[in-house]
Amino acid sequence: MRGKEVLCMQCDQPERACTCDKFCYMCKGEFGVRLCEDGLYYCPDCREACDIRVAESHG
Repeated sequence: MRGKEVLCMQCDQPERACTCDKFCYMCKGEFGVRLCEDGLYYCPDCREACDIRVAESHG
């Protein structure tokens, strides 16, 4: 997904502008949660287990 900004699936905003409650899509954890390439938030453990990458930061 290089070159295209990833948006939150819920609010259609990039991570820096997202005001949604941030919790892991898989386990509902709140620690270290980041927006990933599929537009959903994941904690570090679930990112690793699902082999999904954090969305690239722009700006």
